[in-house]
Amino acid sequence: MQAQVLVIEDDSEILDLITLYLSREQIRVLSAPSAEKGLGILGSGVPVDLVLLDLNLPGIDGYEFLQEFRKTYTQPVVVVSARVDDADMVLGFGYGADDFVSKPFSPKVLSARVRAHIRREQRMREVSGIKNILFGDYVFCPEDSLLKKRGERVGLSPKEMQLLAELATHRGKPMSQDELYNRIWGNSYGELNTVSVHIQRLRKKIEDDPTNPLYILTVYGFGYMFADEEGNESL
Repeated sequence: MQAQVLVIEDDSEILDLITLYLSREQIRVLSAPSAEKGLGILGSGVPVDLVLLDLNLPGIDGYEFLQEFRKTYTQPVVVVSARVDDADMVLGFGYGADDFVSKPFSPKVLSARVRAHIRREQRMREVSGIKNILFGDYVFCPEDSLLKKRGERVGLSPKEMQLLAELATHRGKPMSQDELYNRIWGNSYGELNTVSVHIQRLRKKIEDDPTNPLYILTVYGFGYMFADEEGNESL
C-alpha cells in the first residue's frame, strides 16, 4: 500500500516542493494549511503514516498540535521549521516530536528521512517471534508496541517505543549513541543529543527515580544499556 504523509504547512511554495520530492518517492501527500485542518483530516479516519509539521502556523501552533495529536495518535512526527535551536528541540521532543529538519532544507535529505521513518514504523509493525520482556512491574511486548505497568498501558511516543525495543531486545549489551541514532532515526547525520533527550524522557516514564535508573543504564563514555537483570549492570 502506498504510504501517506500529512504535511501541515501554510507556505504554499514549501508545500509544493515537499509534495514534488515525496511524490518521487511514491509517497502520497495530504496537506493542511493549519493545525486545526490537520487534526480534522486525522479525525476523519484517513490513514496517515507520518506527519510533517511546521511550528509557526496560523491559529494553533505546532507545539499545541503536538499536544493534541499525542493524546490519540502514535504516528511519527517530523518537525520542519526555522525554529530548531536546542530549546525548541527539547520542547518539541517533550511534546512528542520524533525528528527535526531545519529550514531551509535539502528536499532530498527530507525525503530520505521521511522514507527512513516510514520503513522503521513498518519494521516495528512487522516484527514477529519476539517474546514479552518482563522487568520490574512492567510487561513489554515489542511485537505489539505495547508497554504495561501492573496491567495499565504506559503511553510512549513511537520513537520512545523504538528506543525501548532496541535496548530491551539487546538486554545487557551496551549500545552507542551513534548506533541507536542510526537504528532508530535512520541517519548517519543529525543531532546525537536527540538520543539523550529521548533517553531522559523514557526514564521519566519507566524509572521510579530517573536520576538513579534501574533499567536504562548509562555506559559512561560510550552510550546506554538495558540492565540484564533488574538493577544489575553487566559490562
